[in-house]
Amino acid sequence: MVRLYTDQLHISYGEKAIVKNLSVEIPDKKITTIIGSNGCGKSTLLKAITRVIAHQSGSVILDGEHISKENTKTLAKKMAILPQTPESASGLTVGELVSYGRFPHQKGFGRLSKKDYEVIDWTLEVTGIKEFKFRPVDALSGGQRQRVWIAMALAQETEIIFLDEPTTYLDMAHQLEVLELLQNLNVEQGRTIVMVLHDLNQAARFADYIIALKDGEIVKAGDSEEVMNKDVLKKVFHIDAEVGRDPRTSKPMCITYNLLKGVSTL
Repeated sequence: MVRLYTDQLHISYGEKAIVKNLSVEIPDKKITTIIGSNGCGKSTLLKAITRVIAHQSGSVILDGEHISKENTKTLAKKMAILPQTPESASGLTVGELVSYGRFPHQKGFGRLSKKDYEVIDWTLEVTGIKEFKFRPVDALSGGQRQRVWIAMALAQETEIIFLDEPTTYLDMAHQLEVLELLQNLNVEQGRTIVMVLHDLNQAARFADYIIALKDGEIVKAGDSEEVMNKDVLKKVFHIDAEVGRDPRTSKPMCITYNLLKGVSTL
């Protein structure tokens, strides 16, 4: 089943085309990762699908409707986005920041209802940060803060969650914690997860579907078996990769790689 897809989506900044007539389907209730080199259009695509930025032509369709015509609050009840660099939460407690996720559901003067408080407590519980509810966000570690932002996105109660490089600036243990949390949300609650990742092996390990971009176009889209191979990695990243098997998951993984001779990535 596909609820969300793009059709000939074209995005440019000035005269520079970033995403070029891109058509892609996002599998429902699956984990999708978008991979590609810096500047290939990954974050731009995410922002356009979630209507953070406008697109010049083509369309983004959700539940049969163009998102450009959707009411903002209605759209915010269907999809949430965690940007690459969330805005500062200076001066806010964890509970206060997470409560902002309830905005699409609030009426009147925007006071929190009993249901709002129940959802906030549930998101704190499921993300493992309930003990930090009254603690300033600024006092938390990077991994803990990332969980708070994910909790805020969860508080929107959307079925689709977009995350732009959710593991950036985190150490290996905290990266794994965040990715396992997202995987649990997908498996246990059927949330559709769409995220940009830089780490190829993390993408192959956690994703059901991978979209490999280069210069704003899809080189390959499919499961890890289809995308994680020498030819695709050569086209997307200009590397000569050795692809093997993860001994724990049996998923394909990039064991080592060299830059292709005569090709500059700068």
